[in-house]
Amino acid sequence: MGYLSEGLGGILVMVIDGRALSIQLPASVELEIVETAPALKGGTATKRSKRAILAGGLELQVPEYLAQGEVIKVNTETGEYMSRAS
Repeated sequence: MGYLSEGLGGILVMVIDGRALSIQLPASVELEIVETAPALKGGTATKRSKRAILAGGLELQVPEYLAQGEVIKVNTETGEYMSRAS
């Protein structure tokens, strides 16, 4: 459920007798970081990560240079950070 957001496209739903039985999500989704520790200058030089909470309540590890309010791509199969959204 943490991947679902308003306006999300590319979702396939299997419906039988008017009831949704399964949902197939796109390979990645773009979500905003709503809570995380402040970004660290020089954070791109290291591979350290920090905890972030995304819109929808999803929690994952992101690079320490990312800040609250940024939008990122998340892999829906692994639940891992992919990149900043373009």
